[in-house]
Amino acid sequence: MMYTTKLLDGLDGLATSIGSVGALVVLLLASTTAYFQPDIIVFAAIVLGAFLGFLAWNMHPAKIFLGEGGALLVGFVLGSLAVLSGGKVATLLLVMGVPILDVAWVMYRRYKTGKKVIGGDRLHLHHRLYDLGLTQRDVVFLYTFLAIVFGASTLFLPSIAKLIALIVLSMIMLIGAYFLISLEKKKPRASKGS
Repeated sequence: MMYTTKLLDGLDGLATSIGSVGALVVLLLASTTAYFQPDIIVFAAIVLGAFLGFLAWNMHPAKIFLGEGGALLVGFVLGSLAVLSGGKVATLLLVMGVPILDVAWVMYRRYKTGKKVIGGDRLHLHHRLYDLGLTQRDVVFLYTFLAIVFGASTLFLPSIAKLIALIVLSMIMLIGAYFLISLEKKKPRASKGS
């Protein structure tokens, strides 16, 4: 979770937006009668408030940045919320599903091409969408929308259905990767001299 949020922090407001969705979903889940956990509600509310307060200054064009330590802290806090709230790991896996699958895909591609799997590059989905012409705000909105959709599904689905939702998310990512690769092949490449 920590490394994923570190790599997710490639565009203004992206890691903080996804972190906010994660904290909100845990807060809402802990507020339900099935899981009622007052201490987690307070912790998640504090985390959500901190993320949203920071996000106001972190959206494009950002006035302040998370930096590596801040991005790692977002992942640590989300992971802590998942563990302390009694195993809401599946919930946060769905909220963080797109970034986690993106990290796995990039690491696999780097491994297959003989590169260090943890090095920096622009192969991540958020960079590729931006390079295809989406604005930073568009990419952040898309990621946040997907996190909200899959996060909301955890509020209404029974446990086994969460596994199915994770499989559906994986399929969406595979189909999206196929279309993204085909779009990149059609996009004319800039010449070296320009």
